[in-house]
Amino acid sequence: MILDYILRRLGLLLFMTLMLSVFTFSISYLFPGDPLSNLSGVPSSNFAQHSELEDKYLYNSNYFVQYIAFLGRIFQGDWGLSFASGDNVFSHIVDLLPATLELSVYALIISIVVGVPAGILGSAYYKRWPDKLINSTTMVGYSMPVFWLALLLIMVFSLKLGWFPMSGRMGLLYEIPANTGFILIDIALAGFPYKGMAFLDALRHLTLPTIVLAMYPTTVLVRFTRESMLKVMDQSFIKTARAKGLNRRQLIIHHALRNALLPVIKQIGLQFSTLITLAMITEVIFSWPGIGRWLIDSIYQRDYPAIQGGLMAVSLFVILATIIAELTYTLFDPLSRNQAHGKV
Repeated sequence: MILDYILRRLGLLLFMTLMLSVFTFSISYLFPGDPLSNLSGVPSSNFAQHSELEDKYLYNSNYFVQYIAFLGRIFQGDWGLSFASGDNVFSHIVDLLPATLELSVYALIISIVVGVPAGILGSAYYKRWPDKLINSTTMVGYSMPVFWLALLLIMVFSLKLGWFPMSGRMGLLYEIPANTGFILIDIALAGFPYKGMAFLDALRHLTLPTIVLAMYPTTVLVRFTRESMLKVMDQSFIKTARAKGLNRRQLIIHHALRNALLPVIKQIGLQFSTLITLAMITEVIFSWPGIGRWLIDSIYQRDYPAIQGGLMAVSLFVILATIIAELTYTLFDPLSRNQAHGKV
């Protein structure tokens, strides 16, 4: 049963990936300029070069044949060349994606560590002053634009107090070999005597962008966890346990928490997808060398092959994260598995 559900979800992932590839292929013809140059990233400066590109990309064939050839190049890692740098777009994505993932993962960790306990605390003190304080703070954080919060933190903690750097991923004094792409892990793997100083410097660079990026998913997790806990606390088995003499702490830890956190697991996965898109704004403001900043720069430079590759990479990752979140939720929750198979 579970295997059938997983296979259906993988089929959905494949279908959405194909639709994404169709859209990516189509925008080559929608962008201004020569579609062949938009696909390859090579300006057709002379007749011989143009003829060579036509043969390679099957440009004189029908759209379906061109699309099949496009899929083959995608799987081979041939995503065209960037107009700006002249390098392969796929190599740019491989180099820059770890920085975006690093920022998103750390922001998600902060969101879980802060948001889930705060939501549980708010439900435990429903309509009392801790709940009102948490709700007020959550409402402010939820309503605050990401770019405004980023600029405010830079003005206070970087320009005025000087506690944190305002841009970059690492100080210029340190040269860290990129083994995994995650700066903290690379520092831990590197064997140099100033590892501790480099680690602290990387943490200082990570602090402000991580806080900014974590603000929105934290507020969502607080509200979602609180509502899930209140819904579970109103169930019959909780009322029965309360009638048996269990106190509030025992009810939450031993009975309510396990059931209330199941929907939160799915929400965490969905928030990770949101973080990937919010990271674009954060990376631009903090000059974080990730795929979001590179994609925004490519839009400004009208680098059409880079725009295609960046959109496809980000969209594919969002689709994959959403499917994984749903699969994880289904594996943990037997009721959702029964609903998935049409059972009551």
